[in-house]
Amino acid sequence: MTAEISDPWSKLDEILGLEVAEPVDDGIGELAVYGRCSTEDNQDPETSRGWQIGNARKFVEPLGGRIVAEYFDVGQSRSVPWERRTEASRLLAELKNPRRTWNALVVGEGTRCWFGNQFSLIAPRFAAYGVDLWVPELGGRFDPRNPSHKMLMSVLGGMSESERQHVQARVRAAMDAQVVNEGRHQGGRAPYGYVVVDGGPHPNPRKAAEGFRLRLLAIDEPGAEVVRRIFAEYLDGSGDRAIANMLNLEGIPCPSAKRPDQNQHRLADGWQASTVRAILENPRYTGYAIFGRWAKHEMLLDPDDVAAGHVVRFRRASPDRVVRSRNQAHPKIVSVETFTQAQLLRRSKASGGLATARKAERGARSTARTYLLRGLVRCGVCHRKMQGATIRKGAYYRCTARTMAPGSAMLADHPKTVNLRESTVVEALNGWIGWLFAPDNVDQTVAALLDSAGGNTGGAHEAARRRLADAEARLRRFQEAIGAGVDPTAVVDAMNQAHAERVAAKAELDGAPADRRVTDAEVYAMIDSLGDVGAMLADAKPAGLARLYQRLNLELRYEPKELAIYAMTSPGVDTACVRGGT
Repeated sequence: MTAEISDPWSKLDEILGLEVAEPVDDGIGELAVYGRCSTEDNQDPETSRGWQIGNARKFVEPLGGRIVAEYFDVGQSRSVPWERRTEASRLLAELKNPRRTWNALVVGEGTRCWFGNQFSLIAPRFAAYGVDLWVPELGGRFDPRNPSHKMLMSVLGGMSESERQHVQARVRAAMDAQVVNEGRHQGGRAPYGYVVVDGGPHPNPRKAAEGFRLRLLAIDEPGAEVVRRIFAEYLDGSGDRAIANMLNLEGIPCPSAKRPDQNQHRLADGWQASTVRAILENPRYTGYAIFGRWAKHEMLLDPDDVAAGHVVRFRRASPDRVVRSRNQAHPKIVSVETFTQAQLLRRSKASGGLATARKAERGARSTARTYLLRGLVRCGVCHRKMQGATIRKGAYYRCTARTMAPGSAMLADHPKTVNLRESTVVEALNGWIGWLFAPDNVDQTVAALLDSAGGNTGGAHEAARRRLADAEARLRRFQEAIGAGVDPTAVVDAMNQAHAERVAAKAELDGAPADRRVTDAEVYAMIDSLGDVGAMLADAKPAGLARLYQRLNLELRYEPKELAIYAMTSPGVDTACVRGGT
């Protein structure tokens, strides 16, 4: 007969020799804490660190947890993977340390620490080293075997990503509205020619109480004069590099040299073609607030490793992302008409591709010697520009037959080398210019300009019409060729170029002023704008003379057989010129 057993499990444990330990609750133990805040400009790191670590303590201390190590990233976006965050990467490296003083990690807020799928990439690494993860949003420890926990952390990462995108959209919408409605300056470096000044208390009462002030753009007159000159030189036919070389020659400080405090990332090594291009393409010089021309784009650090995350690069924004104020927001440096003409000219040049670039007047190379007539003298035999050269310590301009294309018809008449001494030309040239603009001869010069121009300033219109007609004629020829059986793919590039030139020419015709008669008052005003020509000639400084020659639009032709220079100048009036020889 079997005896009745009151506690079968205890008896079985006794038979098997098993000793059951009584459960002892010592609490969670030692933990490390991790937190993050984005930027010091928009968030107080100490306050952010305080409330995140405070939340973590309130979460684990009732469970017997003690925080013994802190890891806190400042200025790190949540979208940056843990491996690329300073403190987070140090925490991951500490996982491999067998002597670390903690065996679990707690966070103050999950959405601050993980973004997108980052948790699914990080959690297995903690599990591999036996480190538990305590997340307040889960209400306890993350259990990798619990599918609900995995789903909740996935949702948490999605919420973090969504929150970031919503904040970005709200901030951008608010800034757009401030620019469109108020023309408010949104910060950043002031464009060259402007300075930032105090604009009064901030319209937000709370920010005003904290001492925040509005910032406005005001004109820096010396810089603004350089900007006006850049636009004028460009519309007169000078290219970006030529303008940069001219400004460097005259010793005008470039933007990074003028304001090194706001251009610490620049070398202050003089004007560059890219600097001139940036000024010519900046619509803020019209006095209207423009916002959103450049935007941050997140690009994969390594397309083959998506987990490596993104890096931020600045790219030109699409036109639909750019906003403009309804009214003028700050003093203008150039008129809207001048800026528009410059953009039409740039578009027209761009449409021509390399063919247009080869025909354009390019800037001079940087040399130790200043050649006053560089780019102004052409050979009368081959009509090419004569190059500056130093011969026996003197400045010369030369044209050599060996640089001509083999088989050229002009080789028969071209001397082996054509040399022209600069000092001889400059002396006679200055005498001619001084005579033209002497007070006693100004009336005669004005009459010559009006007679040469034919009383009409329709040159811009006529040039645009010629380009439009040429582009349309080429398009018709290409269409006829396709109709005759030519493969369309063989002419597609040429057709696209002709179409782009046609669009640019039509836009220039639409935006150019109508033809009109030039008055003698306008010519007198143009001559007055040149300043005291006699004083500049008497001063004879290379920079001043070079600037005067440029403003007069001098063109020189040297005829070696006649030993004569033919000079022509068209100072600022379209198609108007005074012809004369020395």
